[in-house]
Amino acid sequence: MKRQQVRNGALAALIAVAVSGPGVFAQQNITYGADTPVAISGSSAWQKPVWLTDLSLGVKESYDDNVLLVSGDNLSPQASWVTTVSPKIGFNFAPLLGNQNTLQTLSMSYAPNVNIYHEDPSQNYTAHKIGDTIKGQAGNVSYLLDNAFLYNDGNHQAPTYGQPNGSDSLDQYRNNYAQAVARERLAQIQERTTVLLQYDWDNFFARPTASLLDYNLMTDWHKSAGTWLGYQDYVDRYDVNGGVDLGYKLTPNLAATLGYRYGSQYQQQFPTAITTDNHYSSSDYQRVLLGLEGKPWNWLDVKLAGGPDFRNYNPMTPINDHNPVKYYGEAVLTATLTPSQSVTFNYKQWQWVSSTGKVPYLDSTYALTYHWNATKQLGFDLGGKVLESDYTEGNDNSGTAPSRRDDMEYEVSVGVTYAFNPHLSATLAYTYDLGDNALNNLPANLGPGYRDFKHQLVSLGLQIKF
Repeated sequence: MKRQQVRNGALAALIAVAVSGPGVFAQQNITYGADTPVAISGSSAWQKPVWLTDLSLGVKESYDDNVLLVSGDNLSPQASWVTTVSPKIGFNFAPLLGNQNTLQTLSMSYAPNVNIYHEDPSQNYTAHKIGDTIKGQAGNVSYLLDNAFLYNDGNHQAPTYGQPNGSDSLDQYRNNYAQAVARERLAQIQERTTVLLQYDWDNFFARPTASLLDYNLMTDWHKSAGTWLGYQDYVDRYDVNGGVDLGYKLTPNLAATLGYRYGSQYQQQFPTAITTDNHYSSSDYQRVLLGLEGKPWNWLDVKLAGGPDFRNYNPMTPINDHNPVKYYGEAVLTATLTPSQSVTFNYKQWQWVSSTGKVPYLDSTYALTYHWNATKQLGFDLGGKVLESDYTEGNDNSGTAPSRRDDMEYEVSVGVTYAFNPHLSATLAYTYDLGDNALNNLPANLGPGYRDFKHQLVSLGLQIKF
């Protein structure tokens, strides 16, 4: 209850300052493997009404060779076949209002993704995904409300892992990206909201903006002892911010921006019955952002921003400097190489709070994707991603030596999609993940090898579009 009051109060205050919405960008959801190419033209006995934008059913069979992404140290990898059934329905009621721009989009979609792990039923879950968008323009004023809501009907018990090197201590040395995969299958609610309002003049624009990113983990807590030794507890967390961007149009298609954000990050605290080693790393922050957005050339789309992030951490945060100046940066660049080929680069680096209740960390993402529509029916995708969670600014226990963990993940993926006709397509995809400990010379009792993992996922899926 207290957490909900804090979150609602912070969000209400920001909406009072500016029309609610995200930071410079909405949260990026990067998908690897083949995207279904635009269906080839053809006739159909039944045509969807104009307001029915999506009506589809997907079925996918996958083989996951390491469901929990473990290293094999005291806990052997578990493989499983995975069946995924993904119906989807989407609406856009704006066309019913006729030819006007005041309300360009009034859409909603619902996609319940059912995931069945045949060799490990504890990982079964259904992801209920709801998206809604309101977008429009009136004269020189434009607006956007975009919300992505996720409810996972999954297990309320998190995994119980083995102890590194036979230790009886908490499993605090596991790679961040390994436990994150299992966490995303558990019972939880996630919400990402973007709202913005833009006023345009001849060469300038002003854009009040704010955002909400919220993780509400619904798993049970257990003290890691006895039969629960090695149990992984999770806490709730959110980031909310608001501010304004001022833009100057360098050319009709390219603008430079200067932005300001005031925000807050919240991290739930474990009760002492779970652990007395509490790390309550909530903070307030202010950001100053320089940015560039638009098309410097016809073949390149750019949206980027970066600048200093001034932090004010809770006094209980296990770091030496409670008022550090950090760097925040985010970028999306898309190059259209030919009408059938494109390359997209995504980047984000920011200060965030841990879902396991430990120290805050610097979260970095670098992703590159290549897409090629070889024909109207055949599409290829190739992707690469590098992730880093750097915890070395904080302390494992307040007042002691810096946290000795810096986790990495490297991912390569490839996918092929073939559209048999306008309504039926198939996708074959493969992903290889490598988890790595980025710190050298760690003593054996800190489990340096325990943080490494290898993971492969191969899948074959069919999608029917009505």
